[in-house]
Amino acid sequence: MRSFRFPLVAAVSLLAATAASVTVVQPAVATAFSPDLVHIHPTSTHVGAAHDAPLTTAQCEAQFQIACYGAQQIQQAYDLPALYAHGTEGQGQTIAIVDSFGSPTIAADLKTFDTTYGLPTPKLTVIQPAGAVPPYDPTNSDMVGWAGETTLDVEYAHTIAPKANILLVETPVSETEGTTGFPQIVTAEKYVIDHHLASVISQSFSATEQTFPSKQSLLALRGAYTDAFAHHVTVLAAAGDSGAADSQLDGTDNYLYPVTSWPDSDPLVTGIGGTQLSLDANGNHTSPDQVWNDTYSVPTQQYIFGNNGPNALAGGGGKSVIFSRPAYQNGVAGVVGNQRGVPDISMSGACNGAVNTYDSFGGAPAGWYPTCGTSEATPLFSGIVALTAQVAGHPVGLINPALYTLSAVHAPGIVDVTKGNNTVSFPQDGNQYTVQGYNALPGYDLASGVGTVDAAKFVPELAFLSFGAGR
Repeated sequence: MRSFRFPLVAAVSLLAATAASVTVVQPAVATAFSPDLVHIHPTSTHVGAAHDAPLTTAQCEAQFQIACYGAQQIQQAYDLPALYAHGTEGQGQTIAIVDSFGSPTIAADLKTFDTTYGLPTPKLTVIQPAGAVPPYDPTNSDMVGWAGETTLDVEYAHTIAPKANILLVETPVSETEGTTGFPQIVTAEKYVIDHHLASVISQSFSATEQTFPSKQSLLALRGAYTDAFAHHVTVLAAAGDSGAADSQLDGTDNYLYPVTSWPDSDPLVTGIGGTQLSLDANGNHTSPDQVWNDTYSVPTQQYIFGNNGPNALAGGGGKSVIFSRPAYQNGVAGVVGNQRGVPDISMSGACNGAVNTYDSFGGAPAGWYPTCGTSEATPLFSGIVALTAQVAGHPVGLINPALYTLSAVHAPGIVDVTKGNNTVSFPQDGNQYTVQGYNALPGYDLASGVGTVDAAKFVPELAFLSFGAGR
C-alpha cells in the first residue's frame, strides 16, 4: 500500500506524471494471484511543511483552501464530551499501537501535543517484543515515515480516549516487500495478547491481496488474529488510501482494477475506512460526513502533490479475493456477494480535513503537520473501542457481528454515510487511468462500511451487545 507520508518534493517527483490518455476500468473481482511479493507501507499522509503552532481551520482554509482540525474539534465531532462528562475517558484500558521502528521522540512529542491541547498525560509504554529496533537514522526515509506514522497513531488514539494507557509496540523489520516484517508483527502481537497487555490493537498498515505469492502465504500469517479472537482482543486495520485501487509491488504503480488489502479484509479484523468531516471552529458539523475522496480536489492535490492531479487519494474498500463472506455480513450479501467486504466502519481520514500532529524525530523539521489517511481513522476508532471496553467492564473482542447488527436495526449510534465514492484516477506509464470504485449507499456499502459513529450513543450500544464477550 502506498505511503503518502513523505516530504512534498518526494510526492511531486513520484506522482507528477502527465496523463496522455484515459482508461476507465470497471469493477471486477480478480481471482488470480500475482507471483510478485507484497509491498506494504504505513498509510498516512504528512501534509506540507512544518508549522510552529497547530494551524486553525480558518488558517488552513485561507492559506491552502483545505480544512485542518485539532484535538478538541475531533472530540466534538464524535460527540465525545458527553461521554467524558460521565467519566468515560478510557480509564483502566490499554490501546496497543503496532508500528515498525516507532519514533525516538514519541514521549516528548506526545507531551507537547497534550500541553498544547490541554489533554491529560497518559501512561505511555514502549516495548519491542520481537527484537531490538535498529538505531533511528534520520537519513532513512523508511524510518522517518514510520516515525511520522507512530506520531499520528499515538496522538490521535490518545485524543479519543485521553485517559487510556498507550502501549507502543515497535517491531524491528519494516513491512516493505513480501512477508518481510510480518513474522515480527505476529510475534509482537501474540506477546501483547498472551500477556493480556491491551484490549484493542491498532494497525496502520496493510498489503494488496493480489500481491501475495499465494493464498496460503497470506493465511499462514493469521496467527495473531486467531489468537486475538480466542482472547477477546479487538484488532483494527486501515483500509488504505488509494480508493478502489491499491499499490503494486513497486509501491508507486497501482493495480488497474479494483482490489483490496489485508489485514483489513481478514474476517477476524475490523477494517477501518475514511470519511471527510466538515466542521466549524468548535468541531460542530456543518454538513454530514461523506466518503473520503480527495482524488479530484485540486486544492488538496496542489497542497500535497504540487500539481492539479488527479492522483489516487481516497479511502480504500472493496471485495476480498482471499476470504469468503463471513456470517456477520450475510445481511449485506446484496452488496458484498460471496466475498468478504471492507471496510466495516469509517472515521475521519480526509486530507481536506487533516488533523494536526506534532513531531520532532529528525529527518524533517520539527513542528506541527496536518496529517491524514486511514491510519488517522484507525487509531481514532481504537479510542472508541477502549471507551467501549471501559463501559462494558471487559474487552469486547471481535466487534464486527455487533456492528452489522447495530446497522441493521438503525441504532442511533451508527451514523450512515450516504454521499461520496472511492473511485480514483491516477497517471501511470504515460496514461491516466480511472479505477471505478463504489458509491456510498443507505446502510452498508464498500466505500464507508456501515458508516461512522456518534460515540455518545455508539459506545453504550456496542458495550451492551458485547456483554459476555470478554468472559
